[in-house]
Amino acid sequence: MRTREIMNLVLELAGLEEVPPDSGIIVPGKNIKKLAFGIDMEVAELLLARDLGVDAVISHHPKGGLPMVDFHKVMYRQIDRMVEAGIPINKAQKVLQEKVEQVDRSHHVGNYDRVVSAAQLLNMPYMVIHSPADILTEKTVQAALDRGLAGIPKATLRDVLDILVEIPEYQNSPVKPVIRVGSEKDYAGKVFVVMAGGTNGGEKVARAYFEAGVGTLVAMHMPDDVIRAVREQNIGNIVVAGHMPSDSIGINKIIAALEARGIEVIRMSGVVAP
Repeated sequence: MRTREIMNLVLELAGLEEVPPDSGIIVPGKNIKKLAFGIDMEVAELLLARDLGVDAVISHHPKGGLPMVDFHKVMYRQIDRMVEAGIPINKAQKVLQEKVEQVDRSHHVGNYDRVVSAAQLLNMPYMVIHSPADILTEKTVQAALDRGLAGIPKATLRDVLDILVEIPEYQNSPVKPVIRVGSEKDYAGKVFVVMAGGTNGGEKVARAYFEAGVGTLVAMHMPDDVIRAVREQNIGNIVVAGHMPSDSIGINKIIAALEARGIEVIRMSGVVAP
């Protein structure tokens, strides 16, 4: 396969029509029969991949190039997700904007060329697949929770955890889903999964979800300032499912599709096997 064919397959799986800003083909390649797929693939992983004899490397997290520089632009996808939860679109845009600007500033000072130039010098095809995998994770986890909670009218956070740990990636990871705000006996209310759109939207976004009627947010990870604010304001529950295993859910769906097409894939750098 060519890198372009791999990207087209990934877009199809995620239901996207174009490559999102946080993803892309950094170094194109063809005749790919064996590749390495990891969550953080930097210079050391590129060298290891070369020694392992792979034809291409895929990183989940953007480590350079335009996917890193333009990372903040993909965050606007969160507006659509907020609208799904019942947040007015104008409010969604306003509560997200501060975090978008913060992420833009943080990436603006980063070394966008470090991994890119290494891949070019090694002549190693290199891709970044971030949002498409996260979208697959978000849909998968939301569907699992919707099914599992459908017959439990007064579901608690314990019920939420029990459903999550049935997902293979959480079963196989040393990092398990945990309650960051709330307790096991607390009612979950409306459970909403927020795992795509670049990164967390911050305290204002979390508050907007709870004001719109969400009872429990399920995220890959959540910064301390958001956890502290939600706890102090006593406005909802937060369950953190775990970063690496959550990323792995969408990645494994992509890997399964590649393997079905005859590609050998080496999981590494944080990817939890199903």
